[in-house]
Amino acid sequence: MKDIQSLSDSRRINIKKVGVKTVSYPVTVLDKAQHKQHTIATANMYVNLPHEFKGTHMSRFVEILNEFHGEITLQSFHRILEKMKIRLEAEASHLELDFPYFLRKKRNGETLVLGYYKCSMHGSLEQHDDLKLGVEVPLSLPIAEQRVNRLPGFMGNWGKADVSVRFRQFFWIEDLILLIEDAVDVEMGKLSSSVRKIPSVEELTRGVGGALEKIDAVQWFSVTVHNFGADCSTFATLESGS
Repeated sequence: MKDIQSLSDSRRINIKKVGVKTVSYPVTVLDKAQHKQHTIATANMYVNLPHEFKGTHMSRFVEILNEFHGEITLQSFHRILEKMKIRLEAEASHLELDFPYFLRKKRNGETLVLGYYKCSMHGSLEQHDDLKLGVEVPLSLPIAEQRVNRLPGFMGNWGKADVSVRFRQFFWIEDLILLIEDAVDVEMGKLSSSVRKIPSVEELTRGVGGALEKIDAVQWFSVTVHNFGADCSTFATLESGS
């Protein structure tokens, strides 16, 4: 059978991205307490297609994932990007993995609870690789008795913190999650219990950003805190170096 995809194309038009999306795939990520955690990721894999190629082999994307047996680390992520770029003869390769992550932790120092977090690893490789780890941390804060020019929010679903990080060196996912939650607790502790006021999205964003700035392993970060209010939602965002 003739290989149509690898034929040359005379139109000299580069295709920005070509690949596969929303592929459900079992992966194994590192877990500080249990060593490994099995979960299901949604994968997007695509490459920049040079103008001289008519197309690419879509099946090769998942074939490359299969070669790594779903073992996902910062090191294997880079090797997957490298294989995609070389095997598909691409100018750049891109891989996005979104997956649920579960963390056992103590609440009030006693009860063990299983926390659920949405995590992501998004990376690209052209001349150099660029990899970001993202976590979405749900925020449950006490309801304020007075608005104090802020939306009151709801207990159990006050909002969330979206954090994206580039690391200089290895860092545990659970340590990043706990760092964010601890930073929120610190901001809550600054408020007088008699006032019954909750922090603003600005205060929480600065608090999480300040905690990340102290971590040597963190090269770059962005933080966005959302409050799901009754009438509308509010948010604040910051990025390191800005």
